[in-house]
Amino acid sequence: MTADEKAIRDLVAKWHHATGAGDVETVLGLMSDDVVFLVAGQSPMRRAAFEKGLRGLLASHRIESTGEVREVGISGDLAYCWTELNVRVAPLSGRDAVSKSGSALSILRRQGNGSWVVVRDANLLSSSS
Repeated sequence: MTADEKAIRDLVAKWHHATGAGDVETVLGLMSDDVVFLVAGQSPMRRAAFEKGLRGLLASHRIESTGEVREVGISGDLAYCWTELNVRVAPLSGRDAVSKSGSALSILRRQGNGSWVVVRDANLLSSSS
């Protein structure tokens, strides 16, 4: 495994950990200013909308997520990462949690300091039974 692939896999793990800890600032640091999230049936979501949605959700819910990176490809300063995700969103009120699973395909860009950030993310999660 190359250093770049390890850095991308570490970014995915850091994203899950920060989300579970409710650490929005760390999550935001893992994406570019021009990031776009694509979710079936919804308009493309930019960084500000993502941040607002995440902060709103974390005010009343806990998010537990895990992901298995299936593939990482790197070409110069661009990379892609295919991850199989499992996400559980549990209301802090104790009501029933919602679980979703599926694939996500992320495009990443290497920054001037060598770190990687997510620039595009296509999320194909659906409700789990």
